[in-house]
Amino acid sequence: MRWLPAALGLFAGLALADPAPTAVPNTLQFISEHPVEGMPRGNLSGLAQCGDELWAVSDRDDDRIYRMLADESPGSVWQATPEAFVVSGAPDSGLSWGMRTRVLASGLVRGGALDFEGISCDKAGNRYVVSEAYAGVLLVPVTGDPAWLPLPQSLLRQARASGLLMSFNALYEGLTIDPDGKTLWLAAERQRRGLLRVRNENGTWKCDGNCVLLSEGGVAMPPPELGSERALPIDFSDLALYKGKLFTLERLAHQICRRDAGTGAQEQCWSFAAGALAPERRYDLPYGVAEALIVDDKGAWIGLDNGERARADGDARPFVLRFAAPVGGWLGGK
Repeated sequence: MRWLPAALGLFAGLALADPAPTAVPNTLQFISEHPVEGMPRGNLSGLAQCGDELWAVSDRDDDRIYRMLADESPGSVWQATPEAFVVSGAPDSGLSWGMRTRVLASGLVRGGALDFEGISCDKAGNRYVVSEAYAGVLLVPVTGDPAWLPLPQSLLRQARASGLLMSFNALYEGLTIDPDGKTLWLAAERQRRGLLRVRNENGTWKCDGNCVLLSEGGVAMPPPELGSERALPIDFSDLALYKGKLFTLERLAHQICRRDAGTGAQEQCWSFAAGALAPERRYDLPYGVAEALIVDDKGAWIGLDNGERARADGDARPFVLRFAAPVGGWLGGK
């Protein structure tokens, strides 16, 4: 039981909640939808705005990211153009031998051994891609070879001491980085879901005290349009940073929530269920498929990882949905 005092110490100042807060979100106005072509294996799992360019990742592709030729005209088709690279090995993030063995087996069966689940970029244009399978972050620079960030070994220990990253295929599901490339936030997906933060000090990534900002468990009912008969685990499926605030994409609840970037505390939520779950856009699934988020002045881009399933109108391509910013902007209603 020598681990107990240390584990308890990690919870000091940590926001814990179980079950999840019952916020009543406002509704975001749906603007347009855009099917994506050029991602042969689909599974759009992350989006990022890098200057004037949009980038995407698929959790079935280990050797490329995609530049999106995006047209905001309603109904326009987006073209994904791959940028290929070579990844050297897998990161040593501290995962157990058993977990790594399951990752290898899963990758052989479904493809996408690294399971890229999110992408972000700094103001220099460097891309950062999170691997859920190995709980690591790959730096894809503007020039040069990709490299795994040397994240601190204490990151995984602290996460697990707070109940995060305990289940296979429920590790990091999203990330975002500040423009200077000095502070990185990671989203733990579910059972429990959480927010983590590391900082780069003189080339060394550190926890700066407690890496875990938020850890919370619980279940909730999906929106009634999905017809689910049971509550499911609450989740995070991506992160975005906008004007110093952290925004979480909450797939089950079909909402975007603004949070304090320093504590992870929830401030305001907005629902996108009405637009995403219009009859023709529904998938025959009891949960959501929203996995990619960009927040900007005009609104939000939400990418759907449909797992190659066709939606109600028969279209099996990945889609990106556009929603207008709330009245008063994302930072209103403080």
